[in-house]
Amino acid sequence: MRNIIACEFMTLDGVIQNEDEGDGFKYGGWFFGYADEATGAVVQERLAKPVDLLLGRKTFASWETYWPTHSDFWPNCMTATKYVASNTRDSSDWQPTVFLGGDLAEKVRQLKQTDGPDLHVFGSADMLQTLFKADLVDALELMIFPITLGPGKRLFQDGTIPASFRVTESQISSNGIIIVNYERDGEVKTGAPQIEEDDL
Repeated sequence: MRNIIACEFMTLDGVIQNEDEGDGFKYGGWFFGYADEATGAVVQERLAKPVDLLLGRKTFASWETYWPTHSDFWPNCMTATKYVASNTRDSSDWQPTVFLGGDLAEKVRQLKQTDGPDLHVFGSADMLQTLFKADLVDALELMIFPITLGPGKRLFQDGTIPASFRVTESQISSNGIIIVNYERDGEVKTGAPQIEEDDL
């Protein structure tokens, strides 16, 4: 079974959007001003993994004009299969690419059962809400930057369901960026507070 891993740069207020998608977003490239040696090393490690990509249509559209001319920086991106959530497109010159139309959650659920490397999601905030709602995201690889933006698409929006995660790896970079990986860890646990007599 293949895992779906959301790999995201995120602000303290949860914004993962990094470019104007026709919605007037004016903070494009916000994370470049904070990158440091630690974040660079993590990015290089992620780019070196053999993965397939699961992308939203808008993210894919911006990537297909960039990465084919920068393959020396991320060669695995060229050989990875790009699975794209779209009901309006069915072809691309950037191969190999497979478009997933119709019931995205069901298509992704079937895709997870196939053989192959894990599926990494970058950006694709709208698509992620569908994946979260269907409980299809297995892990998060986040870089949380010490800034707030206010407007912008967020990692967790209307599609979020109650879920527990556990930290599998973490560090703080010299610029104060929290680099943390999470894996799904079942349902949310609740309980009653323990009150001692001395507290009354």
